[in-house]
Amino acid sequence: MPFEVNCPFLRQLSPVIDLHTHTTASDGASTPSLLVQEALSAGLSALAVTDHDTFDGSAAAAPVARQAGLDFLGGIELSTRFRNNGQPQGPSIHLLGYFPQGEPTAEFRTWVRELQASRQDRNARMMERLRALGLDVTLEELGALSSGIPGRPHFARLLRAKGYVPDYESAFREYLGESGRAYVPRKSAEVGEAIRRIRAAGGVPSLAHPVRLARFGARFGEFIDRMKEAGLGAIEVYHSEHSEQDVERFRSLARDHGLLATGGSDYHGDAKPEVRLGMGSRACCPIPGVIFDALRDSVRA
Repeated sequence: MPFEVNCPFLRQLSPVIDLHTHTTASDGASTPSLLVQEALSAGLSALAVTDHDTFDGSAAAAPVARQAGLDFLGGIELSTRFRNNGQPQGPSIHLLGYFPQGEPTAEFRTWVRELQASRQDRNARMMERLRALGLDVTLEELGALSSGIPGRPHFARLLRAKGYVPDYESAFREYLGESGRAYVPRKSAEVGEAIRRIRAAGGVPSLAHPVRLARFGARFGEFIDRMKEAGLGAIEVYHSEHSEQDVERFRSLARDHGLLATGGSDYHGDAKPEVRLGMGSRACCPIPGVIFDALRDSVRA
């Protein structure tokens, strides 16, 4: 059944869309085809699949969505960092890359495969640390939980299934988070390089869940300026972690910097059951379809 819109002042903004979702190709719980069906059941008019460092979920969902009459936007989510003298600097910054004109270039896909290799290397090193801590887990067990390249959420799922932690939060706190005993940083793409590569491949780069970056206070403005200089095209105004005040703040920020507004729930299916397609977890701000139209029209212009 379509969800209820709980913001009276936003009811007129239907149709509702979702441009930030994940499938089993990365760390989501829904297959690409199931995600399309869930989007239709939720009453969405447009959908983007933005799996981590892979187009596999997007490529699989696209024909299913189009056959069902659902507007679809190919996408990806990249983990990036700034660098200083070649060394990672500052917080992890997630970029969403949208491709309204179709498939990204072969060159961009080759670069993404290099990022995937760094994920696999990190997985092996994290598994070594977990085993050194006395946890009986294997890469084969981890791989069975994902149809793509596993990530830390799959580690958390495995640790919970084997009884080493009671829940996902404990898995990250004790083992997988940045202060966890088994944490291993992975090589991330440089922010500016990722933005430029998305642009060169015909895409629109958008800063994902900016509220996480805004926690760095005065440096937030510096981060935005540096990304804008590199070619940032949009900011994710609507997100599950954004309050109504956050939505207004980031909408104003996008307008003041001449950037597009994007929006998505960061849906992971049963892996994050509190997050709903098109709405997010706060259920305050449905994601209006005009965002999809503006994003598509910006590339056509």
